[in-house]
Amino acid sequence: MKKFSSVVMEFYIGVDESGKGDFFGPLVVAGVVSNESLNEELLKLGVKDSKKLSDKRVLELADEIKKSCIYNIVVIKPKRYNELTKNLNLNRLLAWGHARVIENLLEEAEKKNLNVKKAISDRFGDESYLLNALMKKGKEIELIQRHKAEVDPAVASASILARAEFVNQLKEMSKKYGVELPKGVSPKVISTANEIVEKFGKDELLNVAKVHFKTTNLITG
Repeated sequence: MKKFSSVVMEFYIGVDESGKGDFFGPLVVAGVVSNESLNEELLKLGVKDSKKLSDKRVLELADEIKKSCIYNIVVIKPKRYNELTKNLNLNRLLAWGHARVIENLLEEAEKKNLNVKKAISDRFGDESYLLNALMKKGKEIELIQRHKAEVDPAVASASILARAEFVNQLKEMSKKYGVELPKGVSPKVISTANEIVEKFGKDELLNVAKVHFKTTNLITG
């Protein structure tokens, strides 16, 4: 894949998240810096919305994206997630994560003298959440929030990086607890949560799951 060149081109940021609908595992927000030229290369690789790809393919593509794109990943692990959601609703937490990734990427792009003019994000909740969460550098660029933003190659790439990190984190947690932690919310998730409670106690769910989910009320431990 092509590397960034010194030619002046309009770069922008694509940002997306993974894990918000999964009971187990962290919330992950990722972003990449791209432009028209890089987008062409990303599409040739087969980049698309991570929800349309297998985990195996997501992990493969994530490695390729990291080789050629400036990227940033923020991981909010279950323990921290549960602490934050006592005072923040999910959309405000998502807004903070997106804003943090955008700020980190703008700082990195500045070091490389890249001219970043805008950021594109999937729309979640009220648009003001993310606008208000933007930090110093983020307030200086154009922010575009739209539904199904993953059709954009940069946002799709961000969704792949976020999902790959989520998958890897979930694998590590599964090893730690000696049980495969399933994705999403399902009867299998409930039975696995009950198994963890039986082995480690109900308080351990704070370290492995998003306990504000209604699923928590279905756990019998």
